[in-house]
Amino acid sequence: MADFYQLLRQAGTSILSQAKQAVQWFGDQVKNISKDPNKVFRRDSFPKIGSMYLFVYDPKLKATLPFYDAYPLVIPVEYYSDGFLGLNLHYLPPMARASLLDALTALANNNKYDDTTKLNISYKMLKSYSIRFGGYQNCIKRYLFSNVRSSFNYVSPVDWGKVVMMPLQKWVVNSDKKYASSPPY
Repeated sequence: MADFYQLLRQAGTSILSQAKQAVQWFGDQVKNISKDPNKVFRRDSFPKIGSMYLFVYDPKLKATLPFYDAYPLVIPVEYYSDGFLGLNLHYLPPMARASLLDALTALANNNKYDDTTKLNISYKMLKSYSIRFGGYQNCIKRYLFSNVRSSFNYVSPVDWGKVVMMPLQKWVVNSDKKYASSPPY
C-alpha cells in the first residue's frame, strides 16, 4: 500500500506550479481589499458542498483542543442539522494541500473553473479513499454554525490553486492561547 505523502511527492501536480502566481495573486488581493473588501471574496451566508470557503471559527470545545485553526480553509463535504463536515486544507503542509486539491479536481462537475464548478465529494467517498491512501484524515473537521464568527468567504475555483498555497491559517495554540503562524504538522 502506497504511503499518502509518497503519492503526493510523486504527483507532479499542475497546482504546485502556481506557487509563484499565488504570491502575485495575494498582493493583488491586498490592494483590492483596501479599496473594496467585497471585491476579494463573495460572502455567502451558507456553505455549499464541494465549494471552498474561508471563515472565522471559534470552536465549542476550544479549551480541550491542543490547537485549532481560527481561520479555516474548508471544502464542505456533508451537512448536519447544526453544522457541516469539511476538509480543512490548512491541516496539511502547503505542498500536500496542493497535491490533494489536484487529486480532488478530478471529482469536479466541470472543467470551467467558474462559479458553476463544484467538487462531487462526500464523506462516504473520502472514507473509501482513506483506506487506500490515508494521511489526510486529520483535515476532516466538524463545524457548528453557531460557532462561525463571519460570513463564508467563497473562494472562486479559478483561485483554488493559489489560495491553498497561501499562509492564511491562524493557529491558536491552547497551551499559551497565542496565535501562531507556524502549523501543527
